[in-house]
Amino acid sequence: MAKESTWPPTMSDPITLNVGGKLYTTSLATLTSFPDSMLGAMFSGKMPTKRDSQGNCFIDRDGKVFRYILNFLRTSHLDLPEDFQEMGLLRREADFYQVQPLIEALQEKEVELSKAEKNAMLNITLKQRVQTVHFTVREAPQIYSLSSSSMEVFNANIFSTSCLFLKLLGSKLFYCSNGNLSSITSHLQDPNHLTLDWVANVEGLPEEEYTKQNLKRLWVVPANKQINSFQVFVEEVLKIALSDGFCIDSSHPHALDFMNNKIIRLIRYRPVCTWT
Repeated sequence: MAKESTWPPTMSDPITLNVGGKLYTTSLATLTSFPDSMLGAMFSGKMPTKRDSQGNCFIDRDGKVFRYILNFLRTSHLDLPEDFQEMGLLRREADFYQVQPLIEALQEKEVELSKAEKNAMLNITLKQRVQTVHFTVREAPQIYSLSSSSMEVFNANIFSTSCLFLKLLGSKLFYCSNGNLSSITSHLQDPNHLTLDWVANVEGLPEEEYTKQNLKRLWVVPANKQINSFQVFVEEVLKIALSDGFCIDSSHPHALDFMNNKIIRLIRYRPVCTWT
């Protein structure tokens, strides 16, 4: 049986939230401490709230990281454990709740972590093949012909000991699919490993065929440049990596492999500063 509750509560009354199955108890004053946030709107009556079977306010979001959001509402300070590994998830949750000061604090924290990160390695293995793509071309109303064309298909297997660098890379490279751009970060296999598959523009291929045949193209932003060759891909990745402190590892791979865009290995060394 659902428990009885008085609604709306006063600012100091305890409120129990069910966030993704995890219960938190706080106050209305805390939940509305940032009025422009989604939580501020929900608990000031501007947005409807859902209830679980026990009468608790229910929010269908990740319950584990909500503790950090709630603590920020209480203190206006971001407190994370030193070994915190779910920064991406916390950032997405902060975006959902639209707590702008928390979003800014997370951005500052990521910059701080990036500067603190020392040595790193980046290894990219590239593969390319040519295959034939078949498609129909509309020549006139109700008149179609079958056509085919050669298509360059690219694969990049990227590994880095710096998960922050892969996030940086993910903020610059985007897939073009169904006429929309989507960040490659959703294709991370794990925090340190990313595999990209894309195609170059195919001569004569209608735009709708890219969607129908699930052919993704790759773009780099903010330059808004489409990547139609490994040479362009390597140039753009090198720009991003060099700006983050990486340099080419002259001892590996073989120079011929590097020139042929088969293997790219970069390293970053940031010496620890000592004060005397």
